[in-house]
Amino acid sequence: MISIPTHRLNDGTALPAVGLGTWPMSDAQAEPAVREALSAGYRLVDTATNYRNETGVGRGIASSGVPREEVVVTTKLPGRHHGYEETLASFEESRRRLGVEYVDLYLIHWPLPRVGKYVDSWRAMVKLREDGLVRSIGVSNFTPEHIGRLEAETGVLPSVNQIELHPLFPQDELRAFHAGKGIVTESWSPLGRDGGLLLTDPAVVSVAEALGVTPARAVLRWHVQLGAVPIPKSADPGRQRDNLDVFGFELDDAQMSALSNRAHRRLGGDPESHEEF
Repeated sequence: MISIPTHRLNDGTALPAVGLGTWPMSDAQAEPAVREALSAGYRLVDTATNYRNETGVGRGIASSGVPREEVVVTTKLPGRHHGYEETLASFEESRRRLGVEYVDLYLIHWPLPRVGKYVDSWRAMVKLREDGLVRSIGVSNFTPEHIGRLEAETGVLPSVNQIELHPLFPQDELRAFHAGKGIVTESWSPLGRDGGLLLTDPAVVSVAEALGVTPARAVLRWHVQLGAVPIPKSADPGRQRDNLDVFGFELDDAQMSALSNRAHRRLGGDPESHEEF
């Protein structure tokens, strides 16, 4: 079984350097996928209320045989539940579906700046952490301006910001902002949505061939060397193991540059305008 390094978060907790994403798995797909991933050595599992698979994720964890305290369980607050009391109630529903006494990492899924309630939700998440129901709190898809408002109005910075990040959209400025604030960057869609466009890119293929690894492993290693935490989704046990096996080789500076210098474009929603309820 592969041993995974960890990042120390700004609240003192530890976050594994690679995790398992579960979108868009159903409950029925998530349960065996999570169980297999934990058996392979994963210790970070990522879900969300809006993925509609928290029940399956929880069952996979419970049936894995891995002690609960060894698994970092992440879930996310949906847009329709922004607000202080709404966040507390939504969290309880997530906790019930997951079948856990506490959640390790709780994130605001999208900022929804037009709605304007993310600071209220953040205050509720601070309370959840203070009450011991959540180990760490963070955000997803937040910009420096959104994070700055959280800090200014509550004095509490996120431990994590989970963002779209891959060689087609390397987010240099946002990652630098995170580093300056002691916030760990997590990468959603680390292989670029379905992976097809990125994993067949000639530069990616060339780097992978030179290293004797798959294109996916080369890209995931790129994330790791940037200091980001990728959370690739796979229900296939062989691919899960392949995606986890990224700690026995390194990209040199030229290879890192080759992967970073692609045609940059966002593949997902823009946090300033995307609304997901």
